[in-house]
Amino acid sequence: MCGRYAAAKGTAALAEEFEASASADDQLPADYNVAPTKQVHLVVDRTLDGVRTRTLEIGRWGLIPSWAKDPAIASRLINARAETVASKPAFRGAFARRRCLVPADGYFEWYQPTEAGAPVGRTGTPLKQPFYIHRGDGASLAMAGLYEWWRPGSSEAGEEPAWRLTCTIITTEAADEIGRIHDRMPMVIDRSRWGSWLDPDVDAQEATTLMSPASGLGLEAYPVSTRVNSVRNNGPDLIAPLEATGAGSEEGIW
Repeated sequence: MCGRYAAAKGTAALAEEFEASASADDQLPADYNVAPTKQVHLVVDRTLDGVRTRTLEIGRWGLIPSWAKDPAIASRLINARAETVASKPAFRGAFARRRCLVPADGYFEWYQPTEAGAPVGRTGTPLKQPFYIHRGDGASLAMAGLYEWWRPGSSEAGEEPAWRLTCTIITTEAADEIGRIHDRMPMVIDRSRWGSWLDPDVDAQEATTLMSPASGLGLEAYPVSTRVNSVRNNGPDLIAPLEATGAGSEEGIW
């Protein structure tokens, strides 16, 4: 799964990288510990008055399907599996028409050692070691996502509540090297396929063919401090290699 990632690039940098327009008012602070329910940047293509436009939007991580009665469902829909996203009721509508990209500097996964002598916690099970996984060239990971616009029913006063933009991140089987850390990873869309993936006129059948993991990403992974385990912690130190933080050594991780 993908349950935590880093997103420190500003609106202007993301708009340039993804060739999207963005409002100067839509700013998010650098976040090195993005967790579900937080606001995140999304890249979407929409056809307005016959003109297809790519924009950078701000939504909340955790999908609320258009038909949902209770927004609490979002906590269970932070990820969608690539293998079933086209058929699951919670996702199939968005997969057919509302696909997006979720930019990330990198993401976190937790590796649980199985070898003898690995550190253990109070329960006697081996402690999980967080790893930060990112592109070696510094480019963003264009994580495949889905988005929905949702609005609750009218209030007792008859006022129309505001629309909420929410999203989920699609996951797939991890590449060989990354699979040593965790068996799932975010589905990353190759730059050459961004246009087709975002195009609302591309149907679900064709979109399914676009979900082959991007090649040549040059992913790098290294252990980081367990401070990332708490969503209360934030800052660039969370993505610093473990040996650079003075918090421990990566020796014996593999």
